[in-house]
Amino acid sequence: MNNNTLAIALAALLVGGVAVAAFNNNRDGFGSGGLEYATVLDVEPITEKQELYAQVIEAEPVRETSTTTTPREVCNDVVVAERLPERDGNVGGTVAGAVIGGLVGNQIGGGNGKKLATVGGAVAGGMIGNRVDRNHVGGQVVNRTQRECHTTTSTSQTSKVVAYKVTYRNPDGTTGTMRTDADPGETVALGAQDVPVAYDVTYEYDGQERTVRMPERPLDDRLPVVDGQVVAQVAAAPGTDRR
Repeated sequence: MNNNTLAIALAALLVGGVAVAAFNNNRDGFGSGGLEYATVLDVEPITEKQELYAQVIEAEPVRETSTTTTPREVCNDVVVAERLPERDGNVGGTVAGAVIGGLVGNQIGGGNGKKLATVGGAVAGGMIGNRVDRNHVGGQVVNRTQRECHTTTSTSQTSKVVAYKVTYRNPDGTTGTMRTDADPGETVALGAQDVPVAYDVTYEYDGQERTVRMPERPLDDRLPVVDGQVVAQVAAAPGTDRR
């Protein structure tokens, strides 16, 4: 049996005893005026902080998706075909023609013949040298390897639980929702609330004010008195409401 139940039982016995005594006094003519009462002047609740909890109906994960883009450089070796620059064959032909013309002029003899042979050799040598350069040196295609690089980006997505949307039922039957950082489980804390655990009751009796601590709030504005001591009322009379 807990303290509240014991207090209720004792108070009930006292109230019952007061009623019986008053009945006997009135019946037998003893006592001056029957049952006495003290007037309640003030009621001060004595409170304590208590955590309030609600029953969790549903806890829905809240997910957050993030996208990450990462740049990276990609390099490859590629083969490139390249044409060599063409050389002017006329230069070489002119030189060769001059040599040939000189040789011919020497064979023919005479100054004028030598000059004509030199000119003619230069023209012929130019044609020969140009053909030689085009066929053997100029316009050739060669392959070479070069490094080519470019930048690409890779994209990735990640999803993670960042919170929970909690639907809960209050002690009075109403429902509500809240957002929590973690899964609350079966119950969720609603915070602390001041809960009355006792009452300091100030009353007036026989012209004096006194205070008594009671486990329950008085039901009305007066308290029964037995042998100069007030009796705590713990049971409401029919048709009365607790204040």
